Amino acid sequence: MSQLTENAVARFEQGFSCSQSVFSSFAPQFGLSDELALKLASPFGGGIARRGEVCGAVSGALMALGLWHGSVTPEDKDETYKIVREFIHRFEEKHGSIICRRLIGADLSTPEGYQTAKEKQVFVNICPNLVKDAAEIVQSLAET
Repeated sequence: MSQLTENAVARFEQGFSCSQSVFSSFAPQFGLSDELALKLASPFGGGIARRGEVCGAVSGALMALGLWHGSVTPEDKDETYKIVREFIHRFEEKHGSIICRRLIGADLSTPEGYQTAKEKQVFVNICPNLVKDAAEIVQSLAET
């Protein structure tokens, strides 16, 4: 595991969301402060504000990829989308989905679902692996 991936997993274990953990591990390379990176990624945890939509680790990873490969002109967006599709393909290949509630088997948008997730220990047994894999895929695509 690379240092960036270790940093992402460590951040998650400290209590940051999946999105914050992944994005903030890569952002300093682009001159973003920890504070700014954590703030930018904060809405995306739990599949966007615990709605169980797109996994926070995926959202954080896509934001990081945007720092490397994001378009700055309308004409460049197809290349960005190509890299994003490749990320999604690799993540889905490993985990079967990019949707939070499918990945963890719980609906975080309800108090009961959140409690179920805690009881099933998904934040200990599943989410750290999602963070790790997302960070590793970002790193492999950043180098392309």
